Amino acid sequence: MNIEVSLMGWIFAATASFLLGISKAGLKGLSIFNVTLMALAFGAKQSTGLIMPLLLVGDVFAVIYYNRHTQWEYIRKFLPWMLTGIIIGVLVGKDLPEKQFKIGMVIVILISLGILIFWERRKSKSVPHHWAFAGSTGIIAGICTMIGNLAGAFTNLFFLAMRLPKNEFVGTAAWLFLITNLFKLPFHLFVWETISIETLTINLKLVPAILLGLLTGVKLVKLINEKQYRIFILVVTAIGAIAILLR
Repeated sequence: MNIEVSLMGWIFAATASFLLGISKAGLKGLSIFNVTLMALAFGAKQSTGLIMPLLLVGDVFAVIYYNRHTQWEYIRKFLPWMLTGIIIGVLVGKDLPEKQFKIGMVIVILISLGILIFWERRKSKSVPHHWAFAGSTGIIAGICTMIGNLAGAFTNLFFLAMRLPKNEFVGTAAWLFLITNLFKLPFHLFVWETISIETLTINLKLVPAILLGLLTGVKLVKLINEKQYRIFILVVTAIGAIAILLR
């Protein structure tokens, strides 16, 4: 694998790594921007594997920092479905018609967002308990994270629907993504072969940018209250849905 990176490519990659750090530190919903910038820098498929080690660096930091806030009951409810979706993504990822997939994904995100906004406006404290909600959201999240590292919108919808407070939201998501990204790693290494010594060398050069993003993200999360955090997640998820369609 011979990867040639232009100066603009390095700028895109460093910016993506910085935003990835901010996202992993708690400002969830920025993943669409990370993925888009990495795809511009290295190409769509190649970038999905190249970004994996950086995601794991962010995951480990988030787990260490927010571990005390983790709500394992929600991980147990969501994780099996998401792992199922990852396997489906591995099997069909190369053959999925990208345009139809993106349109369907955006429709699901926007409909789900509409429901969540309705709940927010009526100040509902109820949460969906039926297994079908976690099941459908988890499978779609798994497929999206394998094909394009785009699970964030769907995991955001699930945790918002569960009405998790800010720190519990971040801590629970941290463990969920560490587990799922470790699960994805062998597929990128041995099935899709998108990780190599060359991509790992690029990762090392981008580590300072992600560390700066992690430190910045921790400070920003502390400044945002619960209501602002929920609004931020809703807005960024909506923007992300549109960005997916326009990629």
